[in-house]
Amino acid sequence: MPRHSPPTERVVRLLDFFAAHPGRRFGLSELARELDLAKPTCLGIVTELTAGGYLVRDPQPVTYRLGPAMVAAGRVASEGFGASEVARRHLEELSRRYGATCTASAVVGDRILMLQSAGPGRIKLGETYPFAPPVGLMYVLWDSDAAFDAWLAKPPAVPVRLDEAHLRRVVAECREHGYLVESLTSAGRRLYALMAGVGAEELPPEVRGLVGELVSSLGERVYLGADLEPRRKHAVSLLAAPTFDASGRQELVLTLSVGEPITGAEIARRGAALVATADAVTAESGGRHPRV
Repeated sequence: MPRHSPPTERVVRLLDFFAAHPGRRFGLSELARELDLAKPTCLGIVTELTAGGYLVRDPQPVTYRLGPAMVAAGRVASEGFGASEVARRHLEELSRRYGATCTASAVVGDRILMLQSAGPGRIKLGETYPFAPPVGLMYVLWDSDAAFDAWLAKPPAVPVRLDEAHLRRVVAECREHGYLVESLTSAGRRLYALMAGVGAEELPPEVRGLVGELVSSLGERVYLGADLEPRRKHAVSLLAAPTFDASGRQELVLTLSVGEPITGAEIARRGAALVATADAVTAESGGRHPRV
């Protein structure tokens, strides 16, 4: 006879309830009532699922919704389908070519989610970051102007100076070349480490202020074409390029880590290789480039 686990069955029922109501948020009392659970029991379940990233707790009013860990689990469960899985194979080839860490990530809801990784770096799949300035520029660079404007209008994750004219030059150049060249400072790396898995609203005001002091102006970490001299070496953190879905909207961001000074000519070669990889992922996953 199969053994039953009532506590596990309650967790499954709760997750099934959320899956049956996509995009909905529910308060604790409503969940307990709908699932016929005691409120303390329901609280224990949602607390553990929130800690694991399977649910997200919104503070005002206190409600719960499906979290990024469910997305990561779903991507793994649907192995063999979708742009993310297509990207994994191509990223492994690119990683072997350059001995570098390559990743694929996307915006899911209001968070940036790490979906795939290949190479020597230790990237935690399922890790999330806030999708708000100064984090997330590359996720709207190749999307519509409306998507870029909507991101720019978001309340910043940390205090940051916005030079909109410079940002729009960055957008124009990255769309022309097809890839982005970024040089993260040590402060920028610490910022990403601090923000990983944390909502901007969860940082105390004094911490947000201190983080803001570490961050250079938004867009200053991106090299423009005029900055890159073919024979001179430039300190580069990573290169990034987009894939597109069937409607021609930006879908994934693929990155190729560098982490050392390389010449402008080598940047161009690696950028072309990354764009070719992104184009292959777009074509193989049934997407189309918006210029086509």
